Amino acid sequence: MRYYILTLTFFISLANVAQSNSNKGKITGKVMDAETKVPIEMAIISIYKTGETKAFNGIATDQNGSFLIDNLPEGPYRITIEFISYKEIILNNVSIAASQNAVNLGTVLLQPSTNQLDEVKIVSKTATVQNKIDKMVYNTANDLTSQGGVATDVLKSVPMVSVDIDGNVELQGNPNIKFLINGKPSSVFGATVSDALQSIPASQIKSIEVITSPGARYDAAGTGGIINIVLKESKVQGINSSINLSAGTRLENGSFNLNARKGNFGMGIYFSGNKQLNTKTKSISDRVSYNAARDSINRLYQNGVSPFTRSGYQTGINLNWSITPKDELTGTLGYNHFENNSSGMTLQNQIASLSDGTILSQINSERNSTSNFNNNAVDWSLGYKKTFEKEDQEMDVLVTSSYGKSQNNAGQQTLYQDDVYPVSGLRSYNPGKDHQTEIALDFVTPIAKGFTLETGSKVSLESINSNVVTDTLALDGSYINNVGQTYGFTYKRNIYSAYVSSSFALFNGFLNGKAGLRYERTNTTADFVGVSIPDYNTFAPSFTIQHKFSEDQSIKFAYSYRIERPDYEELNPFFNISDPHNISTGNPFLKPEIGNRFELGYSKTFTNGANIYFSGYYRRNTQDIQSFTTFYPTLNIYGTDYTDVTLTQRYNFGSQTDIGASIFGSLVINEKLNIRSTVELGERTTTNPGFASVSGFNYRANLNLSYQFQPTMTAEIFGNYRSSQKNLQGERPSSFFYNLAVRKQFWHKAASLGVTMANPFNKYMNQRSTKFGESFNQVNIREVPVQSFGISLSYKFGKLEFKKGESDHNNEPQLPTI
Repeated sequence: MRYYILTLTFFISLANVAQSNSNKGKITGKVMDAETKVPIEMAIISIYKTGETKAFNGIATDQNGSFLIDNLPEGPYRITIEFISYKEIILNNVSIAASQNAVNLGTVLLQPSTNQLDEVKIVSKTATVQNKIDKMVYNTANDLTSQGGVATDVLKSVPMVSVDIDGNVELQGNPNIKFLINGKPSSVFGATVSDALQSIPASQIKSIEVITSPGARYDAAGTGGIINIVLKESKVQGINSSINLSAGTRLENGSFNLNARKGNFGMGIYFSGNKQLNTKTKSISDRVSYNAARDSINRLYQNGVSPFTRSGYQTGINLNWSITPKDELTGTLGYNHFENNSSGMTLQNQIASLSDGTILSQINSERNSTSNFNNNAVDWSLGYKKTFEKEDQEMDVLVTSSYGKSQNNAGQQTLYQDDVYPVSGLRSYNPGKDHQTEIALDFVTPIAKGFTLETGSKVSLESINSNVVTDTLALDGSYINNVGQTYGFTYKRNIYSAYVSSSFALFNGFLNGKAGLRYERTNTTADFVGVSIPDYNTFAPSFTIQHKFSEDQSIKFAYSYRIERPDYEELNPFFNISDPHNISTGNPFLKPEIGNRFELGYSKTFTNGANIYFSGYYRRNTQDIQSFTTFYPTLNIYGTDYTDVTLTQRYNFGSQTDIGASIFGSLVINEKLNIRSTVELGERTTTNPGFASVSGFNYRANLNLSYQFQPTMTAEIFGNYRSSQKNLQGERPSSFFYNLAVRKQFWHKAASLGVTMANPFNKYMNQRSTKFGESFNQVNIREVPVQSFGISLSYKFGKLEFKKGESDHNNEPQLPTI
């Protein structure tokens, strides 16, 4: 930890030296519509030195219409304030002086223009990474290497986030992440999270919000934190639309969205889909097991190949009605479809021998397997937002609901060489339904200057119905129902929560912070045989304290209490026997994992656009949920014996402690070259009574270089390395990705053509992992296809005609909220 503190001290000292050389003059104000008194977001504030025609500084207003420009030297200035369809305002002789270095322009009212615009293009470049008091925001507008890709490709570039070869995501080394879309849960995550993320085209993502220390307003679930995927939406007046298409050797994407708004009513429709083309993953597994005396040895060698495809689409509509300037109603309706199909052929060699090498038996076999999964879901939401006469006082009511149906068909058969055993096999049919509803009420009100109170409550109702039918292959070639593996169950989980939180400023603004307490009552019922899941209460405190040295430099300290509830897949006692030598099952007696996390963060933005962010953290999880594998020479499951088997199941282990740091930096070399990099490093220790403690150092580093050859042509190179990681029973493999991309814009930047290359010089990535137990050692090697080449096309069209709207951030295509 002392190294992290020394590093942070160095950065603060360096930043303070730079800061001491600049003046502290600043200009603030707020921009509103003169008729409706509604704040105008993204109004352009430009500052000119007296007598000059070129602006030397400027900014866009935030969502409240406010702006602040600081670090201004003494002297007179001319200021212009403008926004589409409004008359420009010019303020002359605005002066910064030693006696008055803070100028407040107050509320500036823009008058609507009577002229109708035929076409408007806004060029306003947002910083790629923005650090706020409670989250870090990664804006995707300039991320070329993920164009034509999916959400996991975008996440690889996000600070503090790592993604493995299978699309599994970790936030500062923790995989227990709560994912949201536009701040809300979505049925798209009804499939596995990694599959869901790979069904969201990157072209639809506006930004990724990373919340490592969530406040009381957020659900307490997710010991790793929260990742919110913000999709593109548009509230600009008039009609605008966009089309994005991409084709490649491994992935194809397409999306279309149309937005229309006139006056106080707007609507949008969208459709997007993607398909991962057939890829083949090669795998080798070599397991050696022993008896108690270790005088006999069994070796299982498996060599296989698994073709795989994935596809999905999302479509829907959203409506927005500003009933009055203080009352807004939104509604969304969406439909999601997802499916994947896989098959596999595995050659198996089993050798039993004595410790001196004498072979007792040898069995060769071939196992063929198939799996087909699909999920269809409907999402809808209805939200109402009320603002009051009192500034910053508001109330939000949100109802979301989703209905999903899924179906999973799987089967496998094993044929033995020389017919030493009869053909064995099984097949399963698993239809399921899920329904989730959330009702949330939030209220915010200022209490005094610098103090805001926030309260709310929420009800989450989740119900899952699943039926499993399993048949076993009989000697005559027919299938007979396996009674022990055939059953249905209903799983219900209701969470009732309430919270109180406050934002405050202390010591004349020297410290700003947020503090709160969230209470959750969890009620879970499942008709698993012989299982009763107790109710439990959760009190989750959180706080963040921040000191701003200036508007572009701050330091913060945060604490959050989080839990990780086991999902029904982890509780379900159904045995997955798709590979009879490697079986897995759920554990209905799992308890929630509890996490305590402390974070120290520092951020600094320099006048040339460069910035740096440092985060040191300490996290301790108790009742830690981890997988554990046990070897069985013979395992009987409902009357059927399986030999040479490892059984994997989740358990609550003692504790897991992580201590680490993340450093992100961006550097603007010149107008054309920009460099971004993230370095993460940490030490993880897992302890459990009866087992030796396991500690391991891990790190991750990425580097992004972008170069603008001309105003309409940009190239980018991105590389990401993730080290191996020790765990309780072995080691997770390392990985390395690298991407290259070029984008050319046409027709006044209304269209663009991009070329992407992922790992162009490596067709496969080798993944070597190990696992061991009391009586076995196992090595797994996979060759995962990673090489791909693609081309993407984007086209935007439409007119902005009316006056009461928000600008299209970064001039990127927009997608309605779902």
